[in-house]
Amino acid sequence: MTDVKPDAANRTLEQLEEEGDIAADYIEELLDISDLDGDIDIDARNGRAYVSVHASEGANLSLLAKSEVVSALQELTRLAVQTKTGAFSRLILDIGGSRDARRDELGRLVARAAERLEEGAAEAALPPMSSYERKLVHDLVAERGLHSESRGEGADRHTVITRIG
Repeated sequence: MTDVKPDAANRTLEQLEEEGDIAADYIEELLDISDLDGDIDIDARNGRAYVSVHASEGANLSLLAKSEVVSALQELTRLAVQTKTGAFSRLILDIGGSRDARRDELGRLVARAAERLEEGAAEAALPPMSSYERKLVHDLVAERGLHSESRGEGADRHTVITRIG
């Protein structure tokens, strides 16, 4: 069995591009098997490979763009990359703009939580979410000049927002 390197944060651009290429090949096979058409873009941002699938003209990726499906496909794609490279992957998969839509949804959750704080609440807890989504929330909260921290374990891990100071 291949040793898996736990620290994926220090990837070179070349390693991220390799991850993206492997992931794109894997997703392309999946689209072919599913008889779906999609255009695949590969990017490297913030130490992660990003693979985005956009519907080709006349194609419909709505079944694959559901949040749970994207998360499951992302995990399968990460496993495919890990199998080929022997290293843990923090790859992000987006299908049909689902990640942007989720970021917008999280922005609305943070805005409602900020309103609760303005109305006098000591803290505002958000529902459990993935580590990637919690990271997005922490960034959105910081942009508003508020404080956030993750609490809980496993599937119950969630973000709590408070005022600074």
